[in-house]
Amino acid sequence: MTAAALTSPAAAAGTVSTVRADAAGELLDLLPAGGGLSWVRRGEGLVGWGEAARLEVSGPGALAEAADWWDAYVAGLDVGDDVGVPGSGPVVFGSIAFDPVSGTSVFVVPEVVVGRRDGVGWVTAIGAAPELPAPVRDGDCPAPRLRYADGALDPASWCAAVEAAVARIAAGDLAKVVLARDLLVSAEPALDPRRLLHRLAARFPGCWTFAVDGLLGATPELLLRRSGRQLSSRVLAGTAPRGAGAEDERLAAALLGSAKDRAEHALAVDSLVRALEPYCRELAAPAEPELLTLANVRHLATDVVGTQRVPAGLLELVGAVHPTAAVCGTPTADAAALIGELEGMDRGRYAGPVGWMDARGDGEFGLALRCAELTGDGGARLFAGCGIVAGSDPAAELAETQSKFAAFQAALES
Repeated sequence: MTAAALTSPAAAAGTVSTVRADAAGELLDLLPAGGGLSWVRRGEGLVGWGEAARLEVSGPGALAEAADWWDAYVAGLDVGDDVGVPGSGPVVFGSIAFDPVSGTSVFVVPEVVVGRRDGVGWVTAIGAAPELPAPVRDGDCPAPRLRYADGALDPASWCAAVEAAVARIAAGDLAKVVLARDLLVSAEPALDPRRLLHRLAARFPGCWTFAVDGLLGATPELLLRRSGRQLSSRVLAGTAPRGAGAEDERLAAALLGSAKDRAEHALAVDSLVRALEPYCRELAAPAEPELLTLANVRHLATDVVGTQRVPAGLLELVGAVHPTAAVCGTPTADAAALIGELEGMDRGRYAGPVGWMDARGDGEFGLALRCAELTGDGGARLFAGCGIVAGSDPAAELAETQSKFAAFQAALES
């Protein structure tokens, strides 16, 4: 564990104020050129900047240590909150490693947060109330010149890994494993995160557009939301590409009727429900999935809702449900071991929980999907994965990853 460091004199003062403020323009327009934090969907959510405190943590007790750190931090604050809704008052943004034990998770407390919920806007500041910057769009700046390169595995090698996974599933070693690929991007000039976030939000308004410590994307998957004792989650598993006209409808019907995709989806829902059941008095999951339609793909989707019974903080709950079968596989331990054997890369914070939490313990964490990790040379590392089950075809799975890469590539190239 790396101890948290106060990086702002205002943070040492321990005063936090939240006031209602209906900022003009879009939340993403307020972000600075670098270091901005985001959790925005359909124009509402949170953006932040500055760094009042930061924690980087890993090891067997990483999330418990992070929860204790956050509790201790907010206990020392003098908070005035005129709004009193989830996301007002002190907020920490978090990006958790796919494997919190071996990977490094990052938590950042911004000096300034601007929020909007149900049309109500507010500003939270540590220390003196700031003057909000004038909204700035990245506007008409040209797209950077891009070059792509294979990541850990080239397409042929990755297909061989899928074949190996299908063989292990057929042998009865496990029921499902999620295998991911990475794609390297170099850019001239360096990528501007604001430009990417604007384009992702415009193309995927129903997704949560996130940015935490250089990891940014637009995720359609809500791992866990907590509001008081109410819990909710959106599980996605099973994917099909979009088409044109009648072909689009045919692909949608095929996905909804696919035994392979429905089996994959059921494993993901079951893994989440089993993890949440010990904490809940009530937990409801529809018997049939619905279709979630995005600009480039469709997913089978199930919204799970519950009422918490056992006292537990949001990070404890996140640790209990992650990784679900949607990003790891079933059984979890066997799938995680096979990922380590076949993927050939360190996922880092890809497919890990990403989101925010306030001082009341309310918050939202999605899964870091449809995302990229910005690199020090001005480029990025893109990620895409898919669930491998009995009957998975390597060529079809490769095409699925390419469809998912395309979601981020459109933001890069437009």
